[in-house]
Amino acid sequence: MLMKEYRICMPLTVEEYRIGQLYMINKHSHEQSEGGDGVEVIRNELDTHPKYGSGQVTEKRIYLSSKLPSWMKKFVPMIFYVTEKAWNFYPYTITEYTCSFLPKLSIKIETHFENNNGSNDNLPIQPHAVPSLSFSPRFHPGCCKRHLLRRRAKAALPVLPLWLALNCEVFEDKPTPKDNVWFLDILSDPVPDKYYKKDEDLSNWVSDRTGRGPLVDGWRQNTMPIMCSYKRVQCSFEVYGLQGRTEEFIHRNIRDILLVGHRQAVAWIDEWHGMSLEEVREFEKQLQQETNQKMKNDMSGSGSAARVRPSFSRSISVTDASSLKKMGVNTVDITDPSSPCSSTFTSPMRLHSSSD
Repeated sequence: MLMKEYRICMPLTVEEYRIGQLYMINKHSHEQSEGGDGVEVIRNELDTHPKYGSGQVTEKRIYLSSKLPSWMKKFVPMIFYVTEKAWNFYPYTITEYTCSFLPKLSIKIETHFENNNGSNDNLPIQPHAVPSLSFSPRFHPGCCKRHLLRRRAKAALPVLPLWLALNCEVFEDKPTPKDNVWFLDILSDPVPDKYYKKDEDLSNWVSDRTGRGPLVDGWRQNTMPIMCSYKRVQCSFEVYGLQGRTEEFIHRNIRDILLVGHRQAVAWIDEWHGMSLEEVREFEKQLQQETNQKMKNDMSGSGSAARVRPSFSRSISVTDASSLKKMGVNTVDITDPSSPCSSTFTSPMRLHSSSD
């Protein structure tokens, strides 16, 4: 299992982001749903947690076939999706991802939102109090950090005072090891070219409604209001020979999605700021219906890039039988005389079947 905690600050309050998050997630999902890939909402309903109170539970299918690397496409179905289940008890959320085809794959994301700049001191931050955070010169946000990011594409880690580091426990069970904490900067951290949009570049962003922006180097130390999304991501794919590569691939993509999503929430502030919870829920309902219809059209063949999975497909296994069994995939020894395929093939095979 590979676990990392991402901390992403935004020039918003936790109260504002309750609306902004809902708006951003639904607009982003709608924009990314095309060509057979995207998000299909299965359910979205009220729920109650014994500790966190009332909230919302959602279940979605996220179709990813065209976004997979070539080495991964070799052993997944033509139409591939993961199931997302999310429990939103704002300001605390839990999101889990599973895949019926890959039972050994699991992803869990726990999120806390707090009104601070990533220090987790649980106190309202005042401008004059921020300098108590000290940064190593080689990771200073205003100088070497940007160059370091361009070379390594990694976020910088601040060096916190000992008294603060001892209190950096966002999640209740145990603190995240310091080496596993990554700060993502929505201003300076690189995003993939395919996601970059000039009007979402926060160095040029100015909000007409709130008067905020643009962001400048060192903005986390002198911007008010400010909040932080603390996201602990646990990813597991326990398949020999594929575990490390797959878990790193998943974390890279989660990192990109988190960075782009939080940038968009800020860049789109003039679209959602001032909306009530009822209004944004109505927007959510409308956009989910449109997104589901878009996905339905693509999958049924009316879309230009629709793809249809055959009712029965057969492919040569790309891993050994032992690894396939660990993945929960049944195999057939076709060298067995009782096998109907024994006279034709002489190598182990993996069978996928589905009925339409």
